[in-house]
Amino acid sequence: MKKVDDIDTPCLPQSKFYLKIISIPYYPHDLSNECLTPNNIEGIIKQNQIFDNIVLVSKLRVIKVSPKSDISIIWIDVWDVQSGSKAKCLINRCFNVGRYITTIRRANINPSISQYKNCW
Repeated sequence: MKKVDDIDTPCLPQSKFYLKIISIPYYPHDLSNECLTPNNIEGIIKQNQIFDNIVLVSKLRVIKVSPKSDISIIWIDVWDVQSGSKAKCLINRCFNVGRYITTIRRANINPSISQYKNCW
């Protein structure tokens, strides 16, 4: 139960925005068979300045593009103000992951979530 003295900090209404990072190798270390994990990506995101002030909604999802491909797509859900100003600043931005250059794109739907898109 909330006390009468507790005051919530005011903040703007927020919405979820869906982004994807493309062109990341599924096996980033050329000599090993270790695949890319959400924890690897979270570490990369925390170190990169373009992701300052970005709050993740859920765990990142790493999906291999196809069984024969070694490229993956990283699905990111972020909190942002309703205008989407932070997410818009990320869209079409490039950054380095090791020796690879990746790009952030807007995403309409996340394939790993089995839920009707209007119910989100």
